[in-house]
Amino acid sequence: MSLISSIHHRYIFGRRIRRLCDALIAAIPHGARVLDIGAGDGSLDRLLMQHRPDITINGVDVLVRPETAIPVKQFDGLHLPYADKSWDVAMFVDVLHHTNHQRELLKEALRVANVIVIKDHLDDGLLSNRTLRFMDHVGNADYGVALPYDYWSTRQWTETFEELRLEPSQWQSKLHLYPFPLNLWFDRSLHFVATLEPTAQPVKSGPVAGYAV
Repeated sequence: MSLISSIHHRYIFGRRIRRLCDALIAAIPHGARVLDIGAGDGSLDRLLMQHRPDITINGVDVLVRPETAIPVKQFDGLHLPYADKSWDVAMFVDVLHHTNHQRELLKEALRVANVIVIKDHLDDGLLSNRTLRFMDHVGNADYGVALPYDYWSTRQWTETFEELRLEPSQWQSKLHLYPFPLNLWFDRSLHFVATLEPTAQPVKSGPVAGYAV
């Protein structure tokens, strides 16, 4: 493990997991059966279930680690091995920017679940792409995770939600993942958590408009 990755894991990883847990607690509906797509070691899921004993979480991942905190099943990165609407929630936590098939995987998640919860990035603003690339490399390179660095802008997320007829019922973009002074550069407006629900009508407004941030 590189020196920077080691420092990140020791001083940043634990805080990030706790802050993500806080944001996701509010994003997941009560009593939900959750499929975490790209679950990793499941440590976030275990913490979520400790704070939300009303939910249960299983995972799938392309690379299943030798030890996981929750049951994790291997999948091919595109086709989820579950029947239609067999889950209440499909959850992606910093996963979609690691695949070249974002829309297809979102459609597959919508097939197996009633609600989608996403934590991902916003590639908006000055040097956002370079910042996200650095964060991604530090957090994932040592684990063999694919790094296509394919981050979406707010406009791209909005267009995809409209295409799939998904509408945010919750939207958070102030997650406070990093301590001061790192937060001044690595938080900014680079992160969001959204709860997305199907709508019969085309979505008329962007995901940020009309929602608290």
